[in-house]
Amino acid sequence: MKNAASPVRPDARVPGSMSNKDFTTGLIAQLPALRRYALAITGNAALADDLVQDTIERALKQSSQLRDMASLPGWLRRILHNLHIDEIRRGKGRGPQQDIMELADHIALSIPAADSGAARDFARAMGALSLEHREIILLAGLEDLSYRQIADELGLPMGTVMSRLARARERLRQLIETGVRAEVIPFPAKDKP
Repeated sequence: MKNAASPVRPDARVPGSMSNKDFTTGLIAQLPALRRYALAITGNAALADDLVQDTIERALKQSSQLRDMASLPGWLRRILHNLHIDEIRRGKGRGPQQDIMELADHIALSIPAADSGAARDFARAMGALSLEHREIILLAGLEDLSYRQIADELGLPMGTVMSRLARARERLRQLIETGVRAEVIPFPAKDKP
């Protein structure tokens, strides 16, 4: 029986013929993209950091489930997504939370930079999208995944991915152009294929 406190050897084998060292190296390489993705879907730096930490913890515990290192980015995003959904479900009774970093740009507390308006408008518009639409835009635009890759990762038909992405882009464009503070579409918003 293994001692739970025993250190992991760098050359120890993980099922699927990858070493712990390979897995750890791959995991570390994914941290910037994972944090960027978490920040984009949560809109809150502190929540994003917690979500990434929980994702890494779960990935380390479940590393034996990963069979191919090439699928590591999608596998990590799926873990992160599932953890985020779990957190949304748990947090329904807690009410809204506010990131204290948002106060750094509060008009009464600081003088905003002249060129930060477009970025702020974009961030507000992204925040007004439903989770499903935000996720599709991030996977297509930020992670540069193809429709097929997105469909496979999210378990959706490719036609649903294409229509959801088109609607998300149009909604984002409307929000940016009008500058209207729209309400966030409640989770889960159902798209018609």
